[in-house]
Amino acid sequence: MKALRSARDKARRLPGAVWYLAVGGVTALLALFAVVGLLLVGAFCLIGVGIPALPEAVRLVRPLVSFDRRRAARYLGEPAVQVYQPFTGGLRQRVATVFTDPANRRDFGWLAAHALTGLYIAVFALALPLSTLIQLTVPAFWQLMPPGAEFASLGFTVDSWPRAILSVVLAVPVGLVTLQLPVAARWQAMATRALLKPPEGALLADRVAALTATRAAALDAHGAELRRIERDLHDGAQARLAAVIMQLGLADQLRDQDPDTAHELVRKAQDTATAALAELRDVVRNVYPPVLTDRGLASAVAAVAARNPIPCALDLHEVGRRPAAVEAAAYFVITEALTNATKHSGATGISLVLGGAPELLTIEIRDDGVGGAVETYDGGLAGIRRRAEALDGRMVLTSPPGGPTVVRVELPCGS
Repeated sequence: MKALRSARDKARRLPGAVWYLAVGGVTALLALFAVVGLLLVGAFCLIGVGIPALPEAVRLVRPLVSFDRRRAARYLGEPAVQVYQPFTGGLRQRVATVFTDPANRRDFGWLAAHALTGLYIAVFALALPLSTLIQLTVPAFWQLMPPGAEFASLGFTVDSWPRAILSVVLAVPVGLVTLQLPVAARWQAMATRALLKPPEGALLADRVAALTATRAAALDAHGAELRRIERDLHDGAQARLAAVIMQLGLADQLRDQDPDTAHELVRKAQDTATAALAELRDVVRNVYPPVLTDRGLASAVAAVAARNPIPCALDLHEVGRRPAAVEAAAYFVITEALTNATKHSGATGISLVLGGAPELLTIEIRDDGVGGAVETYDGGLAGIRRRAEALDGRMVLTSPPGGPTVVRVELPCGS
């Protein structure tokens, strides 16, 4: 009875297992091409030609590896664990990431193993059920065959009714082997998990390292912001207020001797104080725009887009109110991205999509410019990435030559 229940359970899971193994055959073929491509890039690296292409080649194979990682996780009913070090900085740093990131070594191992085994397993996964069905239907075929006809089945010739019945009998062991395909699919999924899953403690270590890096970047950005505010106050509002004090002091001295000059100095002091107040408002606006408090993120973004020199098509979903830090980061991300597009893209139009689930705010800025945007350490794109990572978010930049350039930022809104 227990064996019958086990066979029934395997038969129920058989279609999903066949599909899993068949798709694995396709990914194995792609893995074979990826291995050959990586070997070619590595060979060119030996003569110095392929070094610039190495990080991009590794980046190109990641979607394939991530796809099979997610497939295996779904089949096993487990979460997919994926940790990659981002390719940032100059060429030397990106090439170093290729060799120092343990996830890349795990990917290379899986590509080689899957390319060698996945296609063969997929062939058997498709051949066994098909062979079982053919063997079971041999008597029907034989009945429809003209007298004296014969055909081959499982390596022997069917030319009589006893041989046709024997074909059905032989279908039983083939069917029993076919029922083991769910086990094979599970083994393949477990092998994928074993090859691609970070070792115990590595995920926590990567997470700590990532948090350390993002917090350090956030502190650097915070320090740079404080220095900028101090510089703005010192060179702008503070200098103007000092001028006001001097003008009012001179006006007080000349009040009795030269009332007209004293009056002119008072007027100039008033104008200078007005300019100082405007500069103070600009400084405050750069720290946390009051429009976010007064009107919310969607209205603030709409106002920024309306002032942008390049026309912006807005798609603002029901954003609602988000945590103040998230709204401020999103506002500065959008203003920086629009500024970058205006300065460098040569675009004639920009589309901006703002939305996402309550726990995740997503921003996507797309322009129709010349593309080829590159993230540099002190550039605006790096600043966007640091703002996102400081809140445990992420930025994805896509900018092929010829465009379009797409900047996608995800900001978690959890507590």
